[in-house]
Amino acid sequence: MNKHAIQPVIVHGYALSGHTHRVEVLLQMLAVPYERVAVDLPSAAHKQPAHMALHPFGQVPVIEDDGVVVWDSSAIMVYLASKYGDDSLLPSDVVSRAEVQRWLAVAAGPMVNGPAQARRNLMFKTGADIAPMQAIAHALFKVMNAHLGVHTYLAVGRLTIADLAAYTYVAHAPEGGIALDAYANLRAWLARVEAAPGFFPMRGSAVGLCAA
Repeated sequence: MNKHAIQPVIVHGYALSGHTHRVEVLLQMLAVPYERVAVDLPSAAHKQPAHMALHPFGQVPVIEDDGVVVWDSSAIMVYLASKYGDDSLLPSDVVSRAEVQRWLAVAAGPMVNGPAQARRNLMFKTGADIAPMQAIAHALFKVMNAHLGVHTYLAVGRLTIADLAAYTYVAHAPEGGIALDAYANLRAWLARVEAAPGFFPMRGSAVGLCAA
């Protein structure tokens, strides 16, 4: 799907960040070469001046593409799919694009506030009460499970960046103490995403329900 030969895209990211993972999976699916610059979140490298110069909020991922700097994983995915893909991963018609966009908003809202934050707090041993985060996750997963009972993918009936944006924090929700057993449609959707050409998994962490 790569439209033309390019220099590798530089991805400033963290190996256990779902936001980084979704961007790298998209690059792989688009057959766009990339190189990762590791940003060590546990040592707060993302809050150091060098990284803050790229991302004013001190987050990952950030990409550099032939002099263009883009931050925010949703913005990065839209950028990459628009520049290097075709209509398959990011539709061009306005109705279909709106379907994708609303799920990108879910990925940036309840997906972060629920399963992503529960997992983060257990990984980094913050001591925070994760019960409210788990409740947000279960409310979200019930909606997604119902939606996926009548739809194969989240938007437009095929794999899009909406699915890639949502995938990782659902798949790794057990690391936040959130079981997926009750969500058969959601688990079937995870398997469909995992079967897509170019997909690769994010490394798991031994926390939550995945603790050794």
